[in-house]
Amino acid sequence: MKKNLTGFKKAAGYLALAVGITSVLVGCNGGGETTKTSEPNSSDGGEKKVQEIRIVAANHPWTESIKKELPAFEKETGIKVKIDSYFEDQLTQKTSVEFASNSKNIDVVMFRPLQDGKMYHQSGYFADISSYVSKENDYTKDFFPSSLGSVKDGDNLYGLPLVTETQVLYYRKDILEEAGLEVPKTLEELEEQAKQLHEPDGVAGFVSRGKRAAAVTQFSSYLYGFGGDFMVDGKATLTSPEAIEAFNYYGNLLKDYGPKGTLNMSWPEAMAVFTQGKAVFYTDASSLFTNATDPSKSQVSDKVGFAPFPAGPKGSKPYNVTSWALGIGANSEKKDAAWEFIKWVESEEMVLKLQAEGNPGARISVWNSPEGTAKFPEDLAEAIGINGGENAVPYDRPVVINVGAARDAIGDVIIAAIEGNDVKAAAEKAEEEFQKIIDSEK
Repeated sequence: MKKNLTGFKKAAGYLALAVGITSVLVGCNGGGETTKTSEPNSSDGGEKKVQEIRIVAANHPWTESIKKELPAFEKETGIKVKIDSYFEDQLTQKTSVEFASNSKNIDVVMFRPLQDGKMYHQSGYFADISSYVSKENDYTKDFFPSSLGSVKDGDNLYGLPLVTETQVLYYRKDILEEAGLEVPKTLEELEEQAKQLHEPDGVAGFVSRGKRAAAVTQFSSYLYGFGGDFMVDGKATLTSPEAIEAFNYYGNLLKDYGPKGTLNMSWPEAMAVFTQGKAVFYTDASSLFTNATDPSKSQVSDKVGFAPFPAGPKGSKPYNVTSWALGIGANSEKKDAAWEFIKWVESEEMVLKLQAEGNPGARISVWNSPEGTAKFPEDLAEAIGINGGENAVPYDRPVVINVGAARDAIGDVIIAAIEGNDVKAAAEKAEEEFQKIIDSEK
């Protein structure tokens, strides 16, 4: 095991001792390999053994939706399901501690591929599910290729995409209509219209995230559209001409046509500016759309339009990522039962049912069906479908284990661009820091 991963495991082990979790792990196997029920077994007249699996999940709308469907799965398979759910950061802590303690009690885990996935995979925490998938006829053919990209190592799958999101353009339909403007299809047109419609003491031409690490994921589609990337073949590429151009473009857009206080804006603050009617254009994750369309949250709910992410000089290359995925614990003793659950919940029928409740999945057929898009504005569903094409990028942040530190370093360049400082100098410093992170993980 690599030095940094060994250190991580040791730290997690110490954490387990500190919080007194060891005793809990002994008894939290979700009922053990089997539990007994009074239902007679038709073959021997005795008590029937029922297998129970434990799922560790996030407090997420998907989790609440699937809980209502579990009786059907249990009736169909005879497999009982126990779900332990936590808030995101708590989920990471819980799963990290249990995995590092070699617990056998996580059968299915809900995880963030781009935040925790690489670390978990390289630490050996996931089972390789490729053999299960290969037994199903064209099982992954219906998934967006970009959604699978974040749960693969070469040709091997260690998870399946559960919840997806992409970056889209939110805009004010009424303002564009009044100005006689078409929705911008390129970043050049976006800048021109933001400049034309910007009111320094009124409605801003554009708003997006400007807060250090939080801005990195939304900056990524701009970076790709200019032909850049965070890294190539193990080398940081933050000072490439394409990256510098992208940093300057994004920074100038917010500096010249954005609202005050941009540097303090993550998505809640940027979304608030847009939903209060104080910005014409806004780029962010598609999964946030209800904040803009719900009348109880948005003052412009009936005036919001959606469009695919505008094309840069190198084309439209938006991120289209798996924000949440499902995997099987490497030490689980119930992998077959765990796969039966994943196969069921990832089936076209179930993804359709859950997406109809507002949980965006990764199946192409579901996005192409009226039932699958019924809860989404028509133009948003169309934008998501277009963004899921072959040019989509399956990551919205650097694909490294220490992603937090990498986002901080890159975020410093975004801040420099917004403040109108020397972007190249900031990029050189960030690239050096980022390269150290990359090298430490080799």
